[in-house]
Amino acid sequence: MANEPMRTHGTLLHFVEGTIVHAGQHVHEGSHPLHTHSFFEIALVIAGDGVHHSQSGRQQLQPGDAILLRPGVWHEYEQCRGLLVYNCCFAADLVQRELAWTREDPLLGYLLWTGPFSAQRRGVLSMHLDDETFAEARRHLDGLRELRDQPIGRHRGELVGWLSLYLSCLARIVAERNDVRQQAHPAVLTAMRMLEADPARPWTLTELAQALHLAPGYLVRLFKSATGLPPMAYLSRHRAELAAGQLLHTDLPVSRIGEAVGWPDQNYFARRFKSHYGLSASNYRQRFNTPKYGPVGH
Repeated sequence: MANEPMRTHGTLLHFVEGTIVHAGQHVHEGSHPLHTHSFFEIALVIAGDGVHHSQSGRQQLQPGDAILLRPGVWHEYEQCRGLLVYNCCFAADLVQRELAWTREDPLLGYLLWTGPFSAQRRGVLSMHLDDETFAEARRHLDGLRELRDQPIGRHRGELVGWLSLYLSCLARIVAERNDVRQQAHPAVLTAMRMLEADPARPWTLTELAQALHLAPGYLVRLFKSATGLPPMAYLSRHRAELAAGQLLHTDLPVSRIGEAVGWPDQNYFARRFKSHYGLSASNYRQRFNTPKYGPVGH
């Protein structure tokens, strides 16, 4: 990691300030310890084999497998034998800004926004690339890798372009496997933005449906069709991800973090967070936060 634009604090990986995207290859033998990160990561297996362990379970890996992990997801590699992984990491802010348009695209929207949260995937989306897509993906990753030492100010457009091409070829594979055919209903996209813009608000399904001029039952059907989750479950996933980010990057008390993301009842916050990450908020912080932050009780 010494020559890469990311730093390690305990078991948390984060980008050096100013980095927006990075691609690089890593070889794992035996095991690679449990960790989390503050950016999106896509791991493409190039060679070898091993087991990927995350909060969504264990997966035996082989060349052509790819795994997308949203920020805050913990994972590790086990039983590795020459496991060569081509990692692509990109900042969460990039998805909110330059790549915000991906939410409107049915394939990319599923890859980045809805797929990792649907079907109990808990922020992890796995896929397997056919030979043609595998070769295409490697070309796009090589394009990103060649820019690793270039100034971002002069090559930002190229970085975003190569990343967009890489995400697009993965999205096609995911769409085929999950029968993603059409763009989400505009009301679903609006609802997602409303919930994400004000997560601390005590939202109710009735209130959200009224704001969209829809019947609650109809909104639930639209939302589940697009995301696999009803609106309030989607909000819960979003709140858990926000809470994870604050647990990783601040020393705010856990109670304050719960209030900030919309869960002022600490018992309820504890249950919801653990249901998503498999760890209590206190244990998550203790395990993954910068060493200077000690355990914080509920």
